[in-house]
Amino acid sequence: MTTDAPPTYSVAELNAAIGSLLERGFAPRFLVQATASRPQIKKGHLWLTLTDGNASITAVVWASKLQQLNFVPGDGDGVVVVGKLNFWAARASLAVQVLDLRPSLTTVMRRFEEVREQLLQEGLIDPSRQRALPRYPRRVALLTSSPSSALADMLRTARERWPLTSLLLLPIPVQGDVAQQIVQRLQRLAEAQPRLALDAIVLARGGGSREDLMVFDDADVCRQLAMSPVPLITGIGHEDDLTVADLVADHRAATPTAAIVQLLPSREHALADVHQRQRHWRDQQAWALKRERQKLNQRFENWSLHHPRRLLERMRVQLNQRMKLLSALAPERWLARGFAILETADGRPLRSITEVQPPQELLVRLSDGQVVVEAKAVKPGSQR
Repeated sequence: MTTDAPPTYSVAELNAAIGSLLERGFAPRFLVQATASRPQIKKGHLWLTLTDGNASITAVVWASKLQQLNFVPGDGDGVVVVGKLNFWAARASLAVQVLDLRPSLTTVMRRFEEVREQLLQEGLIDPSRQRALPRYPRRVALLTSSPSSALADMLRTARERWPLTSLLLLPIPVQGDVAQQIVQRLQRLAEAQPRLALDAIVLARGGGSREDLMVFDDADVCRQLAMSPVPLITGIGHEDDLTVADLVADHRAATPTAAIVQLLPSREHALADVHQRQRHWRDQQAWALKRERQKLNQRFENWSLHHPRRLLERMRVQLNQRMKLLSALAPERWLARGFAILETADGRPLRSITEVQPPQELLVRLSDGQVVVEAKAVKPGSQR
């Protein structure tokens, strides 16, 4: 019974064989979801340990690649690594060479909650601080990347809705470790506000993953946004994306285009509003004219009632009524019915027996003449 002798290697040959086996039998590029542990810079390179709690492996970001990354993790940050295996045959060491490095969604949301809570305590996230957007803005600043599809959509929408608004474009980086650049642009914009006379600011970024929007969760960026001298509206990412910048802004729109729609009035709606105002003005004018015409008619009627001819007619009617009343109450009416009036000799009517001094000559007036009599005696009361 014979067996084959095992192969014999030198250390260098063994390590080279292992490296060749790994190179042939493993994917040239792969994704790793892990937690970054103890990241540190050595000679310009970023070294860190990738772990999932049960196992770990060393990873390295070479200096040339590190300069291209938009995200450098901290200790405990969740990461998504695009990498390949790197085997050093000289010492048989294995590491993941990082080709790209991004934060995981859990890391993004953890930082979002941390900054949100911090700004809540500072009073910068408060609905009472929100300002109303101008109805017809004359000049608006657009802070977004240029060129970009988001910018093109915003410019097209602005021209279609309200071309009277002047748009001032301020290009800004919108991804990666660019927070300080955005802060500086915002500071310069605030300093130039007295000269620019802006009515509003739009902060926008087109779609992407939630991880790409981390710069808008930066505390310094959000503090500067909260100090905007004019109303600020954000249109960042997609409708479901919410950043801390959205919370400190005066208004939030679902997308960059939606921010322009929300800020600028519609020409069609404005024209319809003008027509409605014209109709309202004409109705008001017609109503005011009708009211003045009614007042004029009422004054004409009042004037007619006070015309001298009408006054004379009313006075004539009143006079006739009084003459009829006097005629009805005249003594002659009573004399014609058989009554008589007793008068003194000089024609003064007697109203009481105390005015008679017998013997006294008296006159009795009847309807057809007078009778001269002499009073012989005076009897008080109703004696006959």
